[in-house]
Amino acid sequence: MTYLFMQSITKRFPGVTANDGVDLSVERGSIHALLGENGAGKSTLMRILYGMYAPDHGRIFLEGREIRIPNPRAAIQLGIGMVHQEFQLVPSLTVAENIALGYEPRRNGLVDRKTQRRQIEAILERFGFSLPLDKPIADLPVGIQQQVEIIKLLYRKAELLILDEPTSVLTPQEVEGLFAVLQTLREEGKTIIYITHKLREVKTICETATILRRGRVVGRLEVAAASEKELANLMVGEQVVDQVFPRSRQIGQERLVLKQVSALDDRGVPALREVNMTLRAGEIVGIAGVQGSGQSELVEVIGGLRPARGEIWLNGREVSRFSPRQRRQRGLAVIPEKRKEQGLNLATHIQENVISTRYYKPPFSGWLTLFTRPAEQFAGRILHEYNVAAPGVRSMVKNLSGGNQQKVITGREMIDHPEVLVAAYPTRGLDVGAAQFVREAMIGRRDQGGAVLLISADLDELFAVSDRILILYEGRIVGEKKPDETTFEEVGLYMTGHLHAG
Repeated sequence: MTYLFMQSITKRFPGVTANDGVDLSVERGSIHALLGENGAGKSTLMRILYGMYAPDHGRIFLEGREIRIPNPRAAIQLGIGMVHQEFQLVPSLTVAENIALGYEPRRNGLVDRKTQRRQIEAILERFGFSLPLDKPIADLPVGIQQQVEIIKLLYRKAELLILDEPTSVLTPQEVEGLFAVLQTLREEGKTIIYITHKLREVKTICETATILRRGRVVGRLEVAAASEKELANLMVGEQVVDQVFPRSRQIGQERLVLKQVSALDDRGVPALREVNMTLRAGEIVGIAGVQGSGQSELVEVIGGLRPARGEIWLNGREVSRFSPRQRRQRGLAVIPEKRKEQGLNLATHIQENVISTRYYKPPFSGWLTLFTRPAEQFAGRILHEYNVAAPGVRSMVKNLSGGNQQKVITGREMIDHPEVLVAAYPTRGLDVGAAQFVREAMIGRRDQGGAVLLISADLDELFAVSDRILILYEGRIVGEKKPDETTFEEVGLYMTGHLHAG
């Protein structure tokens, strides 16, 4: 039977119609995929369902009864819960404390911890979970943290669970574990809306799918009756070409070399431990690892944003003491991990963002003066060559979709053909079309003689574009593999410390 029905949902923002008469029908006890490009309206629709936005028009029915959801707490009371892509957990609190936070049972005005523990253990037993209830969240791997988020919703008696890009930071083994959990939830009668760009996962775990494009529903279908390519074509509105990238044919001289590089994280704990690495012209080297294995610190150390011990060589010169600007002048470009926090100034427009790494030199400035015309031409070139969907160079970056924001950064970093490109999670959260564009841009840079270091949590991506894959585990390089000579499962074992080099 239909458990959830969202009827004719419309939501407008200034200059944008995010949802335009959207119908969404989800059966009880099913896993339903919600698909679409960045900016298609998926997030807006789910935020309406979770009470974060109010629709301008439309109605929502749950089990045949019309409901109103003014805020997330009301959604939870109606049995609707959401696991966000960025987990909503308090690192310093224990697993049990996070699960019950805000919903603790009380006796005589105090938290009744015995009852709280009994309730949590009953849920764990019912759904077959095993969690270390007394451990702080900060000490747990990402896969376990995600399970905590799911148990947190079940503790709040959620019947409908919304999962937003749930596998974006998981190893292959953790993905298998998540799918087992979802199967159990489905068998227990729970209903799941599954938002993802990974069509292989849709085919594996989902029964039905609704596809949005430009704020409208363009398809609702049985997943078993459609191929991945057909789903992708519906999402982008055109034929999607299968991505088959040949390996590098000509590898040249050393461009980036790390020798015995070690660094601390923000807490003063070792994050990189004697890392040795060589990146050559004409190759893409992928970095695989579970979240928190040192990837973020590696990018910051190479870019000059984090102090480190050891030697960093760039195009034949040691740059360990060079500033970020000096490293850029030596041929380094960086696509940062977090586009909104590290890659863009959301308070200003595209033009200012794209000249932010070069405003101090000709043709953009001279004699303490910034020249507007060259900046406009440069920004316009990026919009054109990198297919950025924006009204013009003065469009505010915050109003762009995630995919177009990423294209702005990619264009800024790649348009001058850097000799060394460090790309950290460049396609995270992007739809099929935008991700394909970014990958093709990296392949193009490689084939023109550039050296690319790709940090990614997407093993499909690493296997598709890398010439070599290095695996980071607890700050060390524990393995090196060629994609054609290994498997997802083997790389996953290296990522979790079950295998190591030598």
